[in-house]
Amino acid sequence: MKLGLLGSDARIAGVVAAAARRGDSVVVACDLPAGPVPFPPGVEPRREASWEAVVDPQVCDAILVGVDGWTEGRGDAVRALVQAGRTLLVSHPATLSMLWAYELDMIRSDAGGRLVPFLPDRLHPFVEKLRAEVEAGLGGAGRLGAIESIAMERRLVDRSRESVLSALARDVDLVRVIAGEPARLSTLGAADAAAASAWSTLAVGLSGPALVPVRWQVARGDEPGLEITLHHGGGTIRVEAPDDERPWRWEGAAAATPDFDRGAAMLGVLHGEPPAGEIAAATWPDAARAIELAETVPRSLAKGRAIDLHQEEFSELGTFRGTMASLGCGLVLAALLVLLVATLLGGIAREAGWELGERIAGAWPQVVLAVLGLFLALQVLPLLVDDRRPQRGRAGDDGREGSRRPDAAASTAASTRGPERKS
Repeated sequence: MKLGLLGSDARIAGVVAAAARRGDSVVVACDLPAGPVPFPPGVEPRREASWEAVVDPQVCDAILVGVDGWTEGRGDAVRALVQAGRTLLVSHPATLSMLWAYELDMIRSDAGGRLVPFLPDRLHPFVEKLRAEVEAGLGGAGRLGAIESIAMERRLVDRSRESVLSALARDVDLVRVIAGEPARLSTLGAADAAAASAWSTLAVGLSGPALVPVRWQVARGDEPGLEITLHHGGGTIRVEAPDDERPWRWEGAAAATPDFDRGAAMLGVLHGEPPAGEIAAATWPDAARAIELAETVPRSLAKGRAIDLHQEEFSELGTFRGTMASLGCGLVLAALLVLLVATLLGGIAREAGWELGERIAGAWPQVVLAVLGLFLALQVLPLLVDDRRPQRGRAGDDGREGSRRPDAAASTAASTRGPERKS
């Protein structure tokens, strides 16, 4: 496989190293930082200033998109490449904007391209074991009894707002795989959401009627990583997942830790290889949902309230229906305003003897009727469009079924409920 680069970062560098070991070639690189880039031995791509060098499918089979030095121009380039139907592996999260992520998904559905988010941790064998423990614990058949809660401690060196939300956007994908789709999100942090302490000590709670309560906590750590703890009635299960290439550790496990390389795992997904376990690779709707949940955190923190998360499908038909609903309400209000203005204008014209003004004011019922008739005629447009594209439900970018738990077509939070938190 011939690969192209659009920007770079540590995660994409891992994919490049895995490609070099596998025998794939990196032929062109765009939008790289000035100066030398630590490519693996034997990898010397041709540097180009413009992203248009990777548009042609004859140049490369897939494009690796990094996030270091992310700019609006690179986001526009990704949008254009998706519209061109190219295959992209995008470092996650590229940007903390759910609108950008869902826009890409709609463009991908129209253009027929493939978008693969860099979310390899769900493919680790320990994640499948953790999900099995949760499922057994929910039924009370777990070896340590019924499961009570899940705790995730995310250790970071940089605990700024952007770093914390980016880490949450990656970790929440594991929450959805291991525990299920959350129905409510709450936060615990400093009262001032703009303060640095609000992010350096942030705690996020994820819950739902059929979801084991999950608490995600930021902590300081010289060695970044994630610690996942399952709390059962009869004990705990703890897994240590470092961010670097060190192996994951299952506390108390006698078996050897399985080999797992994040870059090689994502390269296998890019090649279309089936996963080793039952959990499918993340699709772009999974990535968009994770960004959406991370984007909900600042609102919850600022309002001091829990946020209810809703499930709905993002599609052109859904957007059309929402637009028509809003437009219908606007037309009703506009008709009332026209009635008031026309009545007032007609009275003034009648008293002043202005016949033209009186005729114009008297024509308001025909004008309103014509506008409402045109609005009603627009409602049949979806019936005239023959949409044979596959729906974005649980199917992935390449048509395979997604993982069993997360709903790939989920959308986000619309309402805030619950008592305000007191400081």
